[in-house]
Amino acid sequence: MSKDKNSLKDLLSPVAQSVKKDLDMWLIEAGTPSSLAAAMRYCMEGGKRLRPALVMFSAQAAGGNAEDELVRRCAVAVEMVHVYSLVHDDLPAMDDDELRRGRPTAHIKFGEAMAILTGDSLLTRAFGVLAQSGSPLAGRLAGELSAAAGPTGMVGGQVADMAMCDVPAGYDGLEYIHRRKTGAIITAAARMGAIAAGADENKLAAISDYASALGLAFQVCDDILDATGSTVELGKTAGKDLQAGKRTVVSELGLEKACELNESLTAQARAALEPLGHKADILAELVGLLAERTN
Repeated sequence: MSKDKNSLKDLLSPVAQSVKKDLDMWLIEAGTPSSLAAAMRYCMEGGKRLRPALVMFSAQAAGGNAEDELVRRCAVAVEMVHVYSLVHDDLPAMDDDELRRGRPTAHIKFGEAMAILTGDSLLTRAFGVLAQSGSPLAGRLAGELSAAAGPTGMVGGQVADMAMCDVPAGYDGLEYIHRRKTGAIITAAARMGAIAAGADENKLAAISDYASALGLAFQVCDDILDATGSTVELGKTAGKDLQAGKRTVVSELGLEKACELNESLTAQARAALEPLGHKADILAELVGLLAERTN
């Protein structure tokens, strides 16, 4: 994959094409009810494909081949888990949103029951995709994804975000939420790519540090965009967090300091890549483009 790109869309486009091809092969198992298969396909359409890109670019940075089947299976599995989380987050009992990726959310399109079951299907199918690789690394990779998606990761972050557990006040509490709800899967994506590529501990540590900073920066930027962007630009309801009274980096720190934090985290991510040399140039380019995005 070339790193000589000048826009986020161009950088991620080859990944999106690869993911589309692999989803055609691996998303729907034989025997899946046609109505459920249609909902699964609908929900998996579109999106930046950031997490698959992190899998593939991290594999490349670790000295592996981004087109290796195990790497590609990791990319698809991570995206399935991400999309399942979006389907469930949009439900009336959660964030109660009607727009995702510029289209009706799953429960609006297919009804609440089918949306729940579609999310369930994407989550469980993700681990099937990994297991069916036949790789001796499949168990380790599944463990990475499970930990990031589960009660100490993304699900725990959602519980905290919905104020269903005790969370510290101020920015520290917000960082606790963001590192779990958003950052955990982003970090897992990068780590899985590196592990699938056979990274040693030093390379894995560098990629992990990079992804940890990037994951928090990504959510900080999301909070900034929620406060400043439009619904048309974002492809989802703008100002939703503010209307719901949710804590965001902007509400905790103010817009100016939120922007400064975004810049600082982006610099941290780039610095973490230094031990990897030029093989990680594409990861450095990615974090810079993400910091400047408008949706």
